[in-house]
Amino acid sequence: MGLPGWKFSLSYEWFGVPVPFDPACKLVTSPFFSPLVLGALRLLLAVYSLITTITVLVFESVRYHDASGFLSYFTDLSYIGLVAYFWASSIQTIAFALRGQKTHPLQSWPRILQFLHVLLYTTITVFPIIVTIVFWSLLSSSATFATQYSAWSNISQHAMNSCFALFEILLTNVGPSPWTHMMPGFLLLACYLGVAYVTYATQGFYTYSFLDPSKEHGFLAVYIIGIAVGYCIVFTIVKGICSLRCRLVARYGLDSSEQVPPEALEQWEHVDVEQPKESTTSEA
Repeated sequence: MGLPGWKFSLSYEWFGVPVPFDPACKLVTSPFFSPLVLGALRLLLAVYSLITTITVLVFESVRYHDASGFLSYFTDLSYIGLVAYFWASSIQTIAFALRGQKTHPLQSWPRILQFLHVLLYTTITVFPIIVTIVFWSLLSSSATFATQYSAWSNISQHAMNSCFALFEILLTNVGPSPWTHMMPGFLLLACYLGVAYVTYATQGFYTYSFLDPSKEHGFLAVYIIGIAVGYCIVFTIVKGICSLRCRLVARYGLDSSEQVPPEALEQWEHVDVEQPKESTTSEA
């Protein structure tokens, strides 16, 4: 049942995966860099984030003789997302440059992989900013810069992570994420909440002190709701910035990619705003 003239259908198009996929090659271009330079920059960030992740994992193994809690922290999980995205996007971008800036491999891959890529982009532009805000407002202490290692690891994982996100938000041609990506993000946050309490049940510690109900009592719900609301706000701000950047690029002709037609500039935005007409039905 639905409203007259409306037919709701969960389809790839609703989630930013149209056919053809990324015809303007926005995922692998930048208004400021050539595809080869963009690919090299993404590769540099991929290497740095991977080295950081491995170093933190090894340090925890050596210092605490137990790295079993590594994947229990949202910071580490979101940082692994950055690692995955920059490796994937750098390979796609470099392949695009080497192919003569005509196509990139992801355009011919199965739609589920295309969806996972654009959803990964959404998470790496939103979650790192949430991690940065929560850490520096609630969790940082005098121990944050107590040693050279702690200073480097905290800056890398709780400050530079947002810089990496801003690089993608401000300096690439990737369009704004569709509103439909907000729900998968909520689901991932809810799943992490489950991971945090499973960690307490199996390993006996809370990954973040504000998740301890014996200490926070009624404030626990406030923190959880606050993070959920913060997620919505950050998602909306990031989407707005990407939309503004796309409009400025179109207005001032900053797009360095010759094959990008102006009418395709707001491709992802159209996925959000198009409304089904009474005489048409959406395709499953």
